[in-house]
Amino acid sequence: MIHGFVKVASAVPLLQVADCGYNIEQIEHLLRKAAMQNAQIVVFPELSITGYSCMDLFAQDSLLKQAVEALFELARRTRNIEALCIVGMPLAVGNHLTNTAAVLQKGKVLGFVPKTYMSDYGEYQERRWFVPGYELQTDRVTLLGEDYPVSVNMLFTGGKVTVGIELCEDLWTPVPPSSLLAMQGANIIVNLSASNELTGKNEYLKSLVLQQSARCIAGYVYSSAGFGESSTDLVFAGKGFIAENGTLLGEMERFPMREKLLVGEIDVDYLQHDRLVTTSFVQDVSRFAGDRQPLCIPFKLPDYDEKTFSRNIDPAPFVPSSDSMREARCSEIFNIQVNGLARRMTCTQQQAAVVGVSGGLDSTLALLVTVMTFDALKIPRKQIAGVTMPGFGTTGRTYGNAVQLIRSLDVTLKEISIVDACKQHFDDIGHDGVTQDVTYENVQARERTQILMDLANRLDGLMVGTGDLSELALGWTTYNGDHMSMYGVNAGIPKTLVRYLVEWVAQNRVDGDIRATLLDIVDTPISPELIPADKNGAIRQKTEELVGPYELHDFFLYHFVRYGASPAKIYFLAQKAFKKKYAKEEIKAWMATFFRRFFAQQFKRNCLPDGPKAGSVSLSPRCDWRMPSDASAALWLQETDALA
Repeated sequence: MIHGFVKVASAVPLLQVADCGYNIEQIEHLLRKAAMQNAQIVVFPELSITGYSCMDLFAQDSLLKQAVEALFELARRTRNIEALCIVGMPLAVGNHLTNTAAVLQKGKVLGFVPKTYMSDYGEYQERRWFVPGYELQTDRVTLLGEDYPVSVNMLFTGGKVTVGIELCEDLWTPVPPSSLLAMQGANIIVNLSASNELTGKNEYLKSLVLQQSARCIAGYVYSSAGFGESSTDLVFAGKGFIAENGTLLGEMERFPMREKLLVGEIDVDYLQHDRLVTTSFVQDVSRFAGDRQPLCIPFKLPDYDEKTFSRNIDPAPFVPSSDSMREARCSEIFNIQVNGLARRMTCTQQQAAVVGVSGGLDSTLALLVTVMTFDALKIPRKQIAGVTMPGFGTTGRTYGNAVQLIRSLDVTLKEISIVDACKQHFDDIGHDGVTQDVTYENVQARERTQILMDLANRLDGLMVGTGDLSELALGWTTYNGDHMSMYGVNAGIPKTLVRYLVEWVAQNRVDGDIRATLLDIVDTPISPELIPADKNGAIRQKTEELVGPYELHDFFLYHFVRYGASPAKIYFLAQKAFKKKYAKEEIKAWMATFFRRFFAQQFKRNCLPDGPKAGSVSLSPRCDWRMPSDASAALWLQETDALA
């Protein structure tokens, strides 16, 4: 297994109703095709050995006998294939006929899982032929002189992977069998189905698959009958889905009159992480399971070549990839920020706010949120003080953008230079005012914070913080300087998303001069501007040259905090995500910087001001992230150093 990823496949072969010989030839062909793509688990449709639409032919002894013989012939033919194969067939168990999933690997039949719930309404009449699996009075079936396990409560275990099986209608019930199977350990659920096509049904079905994968914190592989099933009254278009914890990883094209194969990777390590931290996941499992213990059947998960790894790794996990998702996400984030700030202002009964505006991304976003909040509360924008505080490193570009932004938003502009105050402070503490050390920089940051705090007191207003999630992760903030505020509206927003939110406002909510100003802010190098500009007046202190690219740090932050990923896994994923942009040596070096700073700067996060959580990653000590300030980074740095 490569860093917890399991390669799965949903397979829909061509079919001829009641021709088991033809059908296993098609299954074998598609199984070999999946194996060529290194699929480790391959799922075929419901009753795929006979066809789902055999109807009263299911009562024919010849068909049932041929189905069993075909299964074992398929096993014999595929004994050199290591993938776990799951196919559908009718199976007589004692006096009952079941609609069953047969599981085989390397020429051996491992067991049978009968369908739990029968479709017996509308166009379906399964109870005419089959009985529910829970009505069976035995957990063994004898076929060709050998005994095999048969049970609705069966798990197939292979190392980190545990596979649970349900069939078609099982998913549509109020409490699908996969819910209990997941609580008992299944982290990949497969569904063999024969769902026919109806207008609008596919989207509803997809929502069921996604919801169940999310509810079970599991991977979900769905395969449904396709071309070749009888079209006497119904049409089967061949549907296939691969989902992971509510996210759709892949979907088959419907209606092509050919075989189809959908291959994808499911991350069982990340699923396991979410199950561990979601403490309600197995809460009171005994009440649901009773004394029913799952029958666990071992199998060996085959290895696969890392070169065939095909899952797309998003280099910007905090930023939605599609236009429609970004539109909805940006609106939602602004609503979270605005509602958080509005509640704080109504609670404190304040009618004024103070925002330090530098002409950079973070302060721009904070000012936009404050303006939206005042509009929502019907408080005049003039009661917002936008404060620009030029210092030793302020450039004409950022100063001009700050002033233009404040004026264009109809906010009250206040300009307060910090130069003289900082010089006086240098004299007071015995600093020469020339050496550009950490004291030189932090004096400026703390002077600005003092001005904003005191101005907020004078105006009986709220000082709105501007620092973002990425800065908090790296500790790129001056302790008791820009680190502090009365409410931090950006505390849950990573830098990559801050940039996009400002750009989104520019492109979708404003026009004219303000759009031009916002877009120029987006294009300005990120800098605290605490070091004087170069001889041409350009920014000399560029944050990303000092601590590393924020897109890399946000990527590290997401996978480390959200999923608890190891340095080795983050390194592997980062190489896939940034293969055309950063050499692996760069990724490794900046990842070491990330871990070193993340651990060393926890003391700043332990005393953060209040601020709203906006996404799945938060570093608030009151909300998501609790960590000792003196925890050692040695383990993570050692693992990083050992990476090739």
